[in-house]
Amino acid sequence: MTRIPFPQMKRSLVAILRGIRPEETAAIVDGLIGAGFTAIEIPLNSPDPFRSIELAVKRAPADVLIGAGTVLNVEDVDRLNAVGGRLMVSPNVDAEVIGRAARHGMVTMPGVFTPTEALAACAAGASALKFFPASVLGPAGINAISAVLPREVPVGAVGGVANADFAAYAKIGVRTFGLGSSLYKAGMAADEVARRGHEAMAAFDALGDLGR
Repeated sequence: MTRIPFPQMKRSLVAILRGIRPEETAAIVDGLIGAGFTAIEIPLNSPDPFRSIELAVKRAPADVLIGAGTVLNVEDVDRLNAVGGRLMVSPNVDAEVIGRAARHGMVTMPGVFTPTEALAACAAGASALKFFPASVLGPAGINAISAVLPREVPVGAVGGVANADFAAYAKIGVRTFGLGSSLYKAGMAADEVARRGHEAMAAFDALGDLGR
């Protein structure tokens, strides 16, 4: 089993750009990187996602993780690797998918909801865990499950999470958040996405020591 460590980020926020089109990618990715994002996920149920990922990779500095979400099979892991993606996010726990991504040197973040899924993901070598949908479990549910998880595997909250929710999760030790519709919706203008990106960064910074 190979585990690629989840990187240390000044602000551990992942931008989720579900529905983005290749022709929109450059401006939106530039705006988010300018706002301070160092992890950007383009789900594979977006239009021509591998083209968008490839464009994003070419624009991003080396310290910015660009990758795919909704990755369901090893073929798509290989395609992601071919376009330079270094972040693999999935909605489920598939040991083969996690393992293939790790062999490519990717950071992996599978989706989990139960202790069984979370421990299976850890055993498969996940870099971090994506509790999804976090809005259903809430901080209390994630906190209860986290008590049995290995401390070296970071926990992230994704799904129904917005800026106003950061503090409640940070109080139980969650430092990583995936931002979807609160940050970007298909067709949104790049300047609006950038504005929301700056607001998300400010909200994270307002956590102070809770966010570290």
